[in-house]
Amino acid sequence: MTTAARTIEATTPAPSTPAPAPAPAAAPAPVRRPGPPPRPRPLAVLVATGTSTAALLLLVALGTVLHHPLLIPPLAASMALVAASPDLPLSQPRSVVGGQLLSALTGFAVLAVAGPGLWSAAVAGGLALGAMMLARAPHSPAAATAVIVALGSPPFWTFTGLLLASCALLVAAGLLMAKATRRTYPVYWI
Repeated sequence: MTTAARTIEATTPAPSTPAPAPAPAAAPAPVRRPGPPPRPRPLAVLVATGTSTAALLLLVALGTVLHHPLLIPPLAASMALVAASPDLPLSQPRSVVGGQLLSALTGFAVLAVAGPGLWSAAVAGGLALGAMMLARAPHSPAAATAVIVALGSPPFWTFTGLLLASCALLVAAGLLMAKATRRTYPVYWI
């Protein structure tokens, strides 16, 4: 091969392989607009409502037998969370039992320092939130338990024992509901 031929060959671009076609751009994820939650299935509404009502009636029946009220407003809210939103962190046993217990203890601590009253109740409700957050057991209805303790000054052992038993009953109702609906509850225990 002559020098001129080699020069032409060296300057001629080699046949190139076709570049791969660019991948199609991924469609952007749909943006969830604020709005109400999706409509629940009728059977889910029926089971959640029935479970919640049965659990709260059981609290009333046991309270009647024991001559102590077991149904306090925060427990109705706790049961609503467990029945309607069993996947939320607020609904897990750690939060239901732990949050209620921590809030009651916070209420009793404020009661011991400041005595019963509206000011004490406000402080107890606020401090209960911090205690639950630190313990990683958030349960919004439980802040009201601290308020009830600081307002009502119930007997410590009686109130605490009955509160724990009531919370255990609510968690048990959630377990039965999950079994009936084939849902997972709890998502985690501890």
